[in-house]
Parts: sequence; C-alpha cells; structure tokens
Amino acid sequence: MKDKITKQVLVWVMVFISLVLIVRSFGTLTMEQEIEYSTFKRSLKEGRISELQMRQDLIKGKLKGADGKEVAFKTIPLPDPKLVEELELYKVQNYSGATDRAWWPMILQNLVYVLIFWFVFWMLLIRPMQGGGKQALSFARSKAKLQTGKKVKTNFGDVAGCEEAKEELKEIIEFLKDPAKFQKLGGKIPKGVLLYGAPGTGKTLLAKAVAGEANVPFFSSSGSEFVEMFVGVGASRVRDLFEQGRKNAPCLLFVDEIDAVGRHRFAGFGGGHDEREQTLNQLLVEMDGFDTKEGVIMIAATNRPDVLDPALLRPGRFDRQVVIPMPDLKGREDILKVHAKVVKMSPEVDLSLIARRTPGFVGADLANLVNEAALLAARRNKSAVTLDELEEAIERVIAGPERKSRMISDKEKKVVAYHESGHALVARLTPGADPLHKISIISRGMALGYTLQLPLEDRYLLGREEILNRVTVLLGGRTAEELVFNEATSGAQDDFSKATAMVQRMVTEFGMSEALGPITFRKKESEVFLGRDLMTHQREYSEKTAELIDSEVKRIITECAARAKKLLQTNFDKLKLLAEKLTEKEILEIDEIDQLLGFPPRPKESAAGASNPIVEKIEKEAKENKAGPFPTLNPNPQPAT
Repeated sequence: MKDKITKQVLVWVMVFISLVLIVRSFGTLTMEQEIEYSTFKRSLKEGRISELQMRQDLIKGKLKGADGKEVAFKTIPLPDPKLVEELELYKVQNYSGATDRAWWPMILQNLVYVLIFWFVFWMLLIRPMQGGGKQALSFARSKAKLQTGKKVKTNFGDVAGCEEAKEELKEIIEFLKDPAKFQKLGGKIPKGVLLYGAPGTGKTLLAKAVAGEANVPFFSSSGSEFVEMFVGVGASRVRDLFEQGRKNAPCLLFVDEIDAVGRHRFAGFGGGHDEREQTLNQLLVEMDGFDTKEGVIMIAATNRPDVLDPALLRPGRFDRQVVIPMPDLKGREDILKVHAKVVKMSPEVDLSLIARRTPGFVGADLANLVNEAALLAARRNKSAVTLDELEEAIERVIAGPERKSRMISDKEKKVVAYHESGHALVARLTPGADPLHKISIISRGMALGYTLQLPLEDRYLLGREEILNRVTVLLGGRTAEELVFNEATSGAQDDFSKATAMVQRMVTEFGMSEALGPITFRKKESEVFLGRDLMTHQREYSEKTAELIDSEVKRIITECAARAKKLLQTNFDKLKLLAEKLTEKEILEIDEIDQLLGFPPRPKESAAGASNPIVEKIEKEAKENKAGPFPTLNPNPQPAT
C-alpha cells in the first residue's frame, strides 16, 4: 500500500515539474517586431535603442516607441564595420555579442520536453492498465496465476476427512514425480481429474495439496475468467493456458467452478451462448489434443456435475472423477484437529465429542465452528477455547447468532415456549427419534426459538418409521399451540415445509407408500438454463396418480399430527411444566429436562459411542445379501426447529 502511494506521489511530482518547465519555456518567448536595417540605423541615431544583442546573422534588442514604451525588435544585419563605434557614439547602454546557435542544442532541448511528456503519459495511462495482470493490450492471454512448487505450501497433511479421495490422487503425484514408472508398462495417466462434491468439502484445498505434494508448478484459474465481453477471448485464453502448461511441464492446471464454462451445449431457448460454447469447444480440443507424456494434468472442481457437457466427461478428457464426500465421524474429528492446531484449546476439550455433535457438517462448517469458538473465547477474556465456546459455536453455525436484543411480548414469549416445549416433549416421548439436546426461546437468526436434536451417529439409511418420527416431532410445535391456546400461529411455517418435503420424498422417491407401491414418481429436475432442453419438463404420470400422491402425503402428515396430539394430550401436565420452566430460564439442557419431567437420565455421551443394533442388523443382512448392497440415502442433519 505504501509503495503504491509513493509511486502516485512521484507521478504527480513529475507532472508538476513538467508543467513548470513548459510554462517557463513559453514565458521566455516574447513577440519580437521585425524591422528593416535602415529603420534600425535611424532609431540608433535618434537615441531610441536601449539594449542590443548582435549575432553574425541576427540583431535583437529593445527600442523606445512613439508612446515611450520599449518594444522588442529584430533585424537582419548588413556589413557595417563602424556599428560598434556608432553604438558608443549614440550612448547605447547595454550591447553584447552572441555566438551562432548550433542545431543540436535546440533538438536536445525539445527532446527533453518530449521525453518528459511520454514518461508522464506512460505512468498515468499505460502502466495502470498493465498492472495486476490486467493488460489492456493482452486481454486474450490466460489469467491463470502461476505458483511454483516452492510457493505451494499446502500438502496432504492439511487435508482431512477425505482419505479415499487422497488415495485416488496419490497416483497423479507419483506420475508427476516419476513418469517412467508408468510409461514403461504402457500405462497412461489420466489427462484430467474432476473433483465434485458439496460446497465446502475441500475440493480447491485438495487440488492445492496435490500441487504441493508433487512439488510442480500450479496454474490456478476460475471458469468465469475465460469468458469476457469480447468474442473469441475465452477460446484464446484456453489456448494460452495449455501453452503455458506445456512450457512449464510437468505441471498442474486447476480450473475452479468449471461449470461456469463447461455447461451443456445447446441449452435454453433458441440455443446456447455462442461465446461460452466456443470456449468449451476449445477446451475439449485442447484436452483431447495434448499428450499425457507431456506431464500436463488438468484438475477441475465443481459442485454441479449434473450440468456439465457429456463430451467433457468422457474418457480421454476427464478420465477420473473423484467425489469429495461429506466427512463422516472420523473425518470430522480429523478436520477439527487440523483447524485446532492454530487455536489454543483447553486440555479438557474432547474433539471427538464435538465431531459426534456435528453430523452433516462439511470442512468449511467445521473451520467456521473453530473460528467462532475462538472469537467467543476472546470476547469472554479466556486464555483458551473451552467446551462451552465450542458448544455455542455449533448452535451459531446451525441456527445463527443469538439476538437477545429482540423484544417480544409476554404473550408471544409464552406461545414460543409452548411451541418449543411441544417439539421437545414429542422428541423425548417418541422411541427412535433423534436424541434431544437443548431447547431455547432466545431468538437465533430468523427463528424466535429452537429445539436442538443431535444424532448419536452418522446415518446413511433411514427407515420409514424414523422418517415418520421426524415428521411427528416437527408437527409437535403447532399441536402444542392448538392444545393450549386453541389457535394457530405463523411460527410453524418452517416446520410444515420440512415435514411436507420429507413425506413427499417418502411417497414419490423412496417407495414407502402402500397405496402407490415401490415406484418412483420423482419429477426430472431439468432446468432450462442449466443445460437441459425445455421439452424435458413433462410429468411422467397421470392426473389420477398425482391426486393419489397428494392424498397420500396429506394422509401421512395428518396421521403424524394426530400421533403428536395424542402424546401431548396424555402428557399435558409435563408440557405445561416444561413450558413454564422454559419461560422462566429461557434455555434448558437435556439433563435439566429429564430431571424436571422425571425421565431417567440419558447415558453420558462418550467419544467412542454406543453401537446401534439396528445398524448392525442392516450391515449383517447387507453382507449376506448376494444381490448387492442397499442404496444409500444421505439425509440432511436434523436442524434446529
């Protein structure tokens, strides 16, 4: 920043000096009146000449005019050997001689002014356009940033939670280090590797780690950097990127968010974007053209592999497609350990316990969690981050920061207390529901209150009863409001949205409806402007089936609501007691809830965790099943409701 200010000051100093020199040069120019030599001699005899400067080819001086003012003049001299005597005779006060002016001083003086002008012009206009890689006259060149192997400090030790993906990429590193090992057997290394997964899982970090491990040059760019307002620039930048890669081979070319330039061609109304398609065509040609023996490997990352052009994904271009999954329990613990290295943690903090309480969190969420905990500890003037800060950071990431300044009336506070107590009591009374962790009526984010349920383990398969349990818990809030106040409020909007989405997937995707059977009625998610044609938006079932789907969804939700109502009516005294205590304290932990309602205390949560007999039974049956494993389901983490 200081260097930039210094340069700007120097530029304006040079501009000021140039202007002063120009003004001075113009200031020395005076309008000289040219007169005849006879007029000069006559004025000399009349005593009107005051100053005189003589040269062999020119006489200049000053004479008094008719009004008494001095006027500059010049004249061409004639041979006049007695001129000096006459100057003495007529008492000219100042007269002198001057040497003949050579041509080179005049050129040198003018050249100085020209050089000053062009220097100022270059500093003010040309150089700023060339700064920061934004060269005005080279916009067709690639904007990829080159990082040499020594500058890339990231390695596989900085990446956790995706061990299978790292194993897939170690082959790329071995090839870059020792190509002959693969070439002597006739094997070909993949030309391209596509990393795809949910946002925040570490795709870009993993690509940097590959470059750091291989210790080779690393060109990084974004898909949006290729397409500009000028036609043909994108294709030119693709050519330049691969040309730079060949000059620096072996190297890695990394393109982040490749879906910005690699989307399906001929998409949307009336065809696709010609400039973007030209860029994609050039990318396809370059990837198909360069030889793997050159040691140039392309790595791309995206979280939308479904919109990429099929030609980009065929073998010979992106030969290897590596999925970066959401981390499991062990992966979350490893990620937390990586981020905890730069934060001073209290010795009693058990990161495995935090990993158990963060199902569904990706690497970016966990990094944010550790950072939020460090900020909270600093705000509380603590010397280290404790478990309390990490617990609160989990809630901040899930539900948002606390908004204690939000003022609500006593009536609304009572409604919110019964709403959250309804969620909590139904969750506590429903066998198989996700364990209750905490309830609060302190506003967080956009919610007036929340009920926090944290699963004990990662789940990849959900049974029909488990989904119905979640829907029942979601409907417990509105049911409690109706039982106590005999009216409904708008606070259950988010609950209904989540419950309806769950039941619709049960009926239309998971085949969990007896009336419809094991059939999928899911609509094709084909967006017109994301790489699909307009005609794919057609429903593949009749109106009668659509009515049956709607009636089945309504029936399941109604039954879950009736189940929640029955639980709350049977335990109405506990609902009232819990709501009153929550109104008083605003936050209740699970131990306080169990003690208040007389439930047996829940076993203390351990790092290793307890085994789940249902999961063990499913795994055993899957091993014995010769037809293959069950299809997996990746549910979202149970959020605060």
